Amino acid sequence: MRNQKKYIALGILLVLVALWKFQSAGEILEDVEEFRGANIKEDVFSPMIAQSINSKLMTVTLNDQRYTNESDNVYMSNDLDIMVSTDVLMEGLRCSARLYNENEVRILQGDTSIKMPIGEKKILVNGERKKIKEPAIIKRGRIFVPLQPLKEWLNFSLSWDMESNTGTAISTLKGTYLPANFDLRDYDRMVAVKDQGNLGTCWAFASLTALESSMLPEQPISFSADHMSMRNSFSSDQAEGGEYTMGMAYLTSWQGPVLEELDPYGDGKSPNGLKPSRHVQEIQLLENKNIQEIKDAVYKYGAVQTSLFFAPKYPMYYQEDNASYFYNGTQAVNHDVVIIGWDDNFGADRFAVSPRSDGAFICQNSWGTDFGDGGVFYVSYEDSNIGSQCICYTGIESVKNFDRIYQSDLCGWGGQLGYNKESLYAANVFTTEEEEVISAAGFYATGNDTTYELFVVPKFDGASSLREGWKVAEGNKKRAGFYTVRFQSQIRVAKGSRFAVVLKINTPGATRPLAVEYKKPDSELEVDLSDGESYISPNGRRWQNAEKTQNCNICLKAYTQKVH
Repeated sequence: MRNQKKYIALGILLVLVALWKFQSAGEILEDVEEFRGANIKEDVFSPMIAQSINSKLMTVTLNDQRYTNESDNVYMSNDLDIMVSTDVLMEGLRCSARLYNENEVRILQGDTSIKMPIGEKKILVNGERKKIKEPAIIKRGRIFVPLQPLKEWLNFSLSWDMESNTGTAISTLKGTYLPANFDLRDYDRMVAVKDQGNLGTCWAFASLTALESSMLPEQPISFSADHMSMRNSFSSDQAEGGEYTMGMAYLTSWQGPVLEELDPYGDGKSPNGLKPSRHVQEIQLLENKNIQEIKDAVYKYGAVQTSLFFAPKYPMYYQEDNASYFYNGTQAVNHDVVIIGWDDNFGADRFAVSPRSDGAFICQNSWGTDFGDGGVFYVSYEDSNIGSQCICYTGIESVKNFDRIYQSDLCGWGGQLGYNKESLYAANVFTTEEEEVISAAGFYATGNDTTYELFVVPKFDGASSLREGWKVAEGNKKRAGFYTVRFQSQIRVAKGSRFAVVLKINTPGATRPLAVEYKKPDSELEVDLSDGESYISPNGRRWQNAEKTQNCNICLKAYTQKVH
């Protein structure tokens, strides 16, 4: 028996050496020939190989995007197939992936439709049944899918390098992966049309409609526009209107969203003490007028909030019979709606005044179903304003994700600071309410391709101590927006401790890369400069107090968990 174990170990070693030479990820080895009485099967050694791979740093590169098992969204399965979360799949391989009925992943790319039942070794590709070796699964609250069976239908090559513990997928798709027309309603990813009545709450309805759409079909839910428009940190009332930045500030500060049933719309009141039902941890801002990027966001994430100048009483802009709108003037935006799809073939001759080319965004309004085609209308790609101020919601989490948020920027991103260069350092100081673990930070990237480093000073002792922070995270963000970054190492602090979170940020082409809550002399913002302690620095060595010298709070939040 002892010799047999030695032979088995030697056999496994030989198999590992052989496996080293394979370049195709997920390739399953045949049964090993009997070696001196020991017959080693793949169901024995494959899990051992997978365990070895997962115990080290594992990297998966999908086109130009790099992911590791440190972020808990890639791993090697026991059948030696690279498993990635659906978030990674969408971002890295240009497709849409959503969970339906809690038991089936549906993946879209161009004319290809894939249905993957959770836990089953079969899938449907454009209605045709196929067998697979590794099923989709839900693990640690995330949906994971195998790359090996998807490479044929999602148009990518796949390889594995054992020496570097790295998998690489490269798209072979030629042209766009997006269809010529797409409508979220066809995929149960759009909520019912709402009616703002005669109040100036379009911004709140657009924000929450986009948020609700981003959670479909997995989590059908309705949020309160009354609460967003009445219980924010701004002094304007419902009749005065608002804009998308107000919605961002309300959501990222955890003032909401609140369930509609707890604060129904239109009664002129909003109860005290209501708690958010979700925590919004990420919002992406899209490049203005970038049609391809807007389509990509709708396809992957759901409805996109946008702004336009809308004058439905002027027939030169709105064509009622076709529910079509095209404004080519210079008026500033005055209305928010959501983009729910597009039609590249929507004829230019179907507008009151013909644009140069065909094509329109499908938009949902908040004026009830009597407007347009049941509340929906078409806006030409060439409209002067459609596609401006676009945001999508990409990080909605349970309220149990963190126990506490520390912040001093309830009015959110109102201005920007900088030293006339692309980078600077910023810090916020907070005092713990109990013994806690500092787990993450939240901040705004004010432009595309922003890189960042995050540090924590567990015992803040004046501005000079900000030089002594522990590095806890670094990375880059492709798009502007609000992001939450979880720390690689969490830091435990005692009750009553004054700690600091330090951000080094770099935004290419920027001269003022830092988002701040700014108190303008003629502004209606209810900015409280006494609720925080913020510092800025050009180099991380010389610091100045932002409230005293710049009349602002830094938009930099900290998230903690209680020590149980």
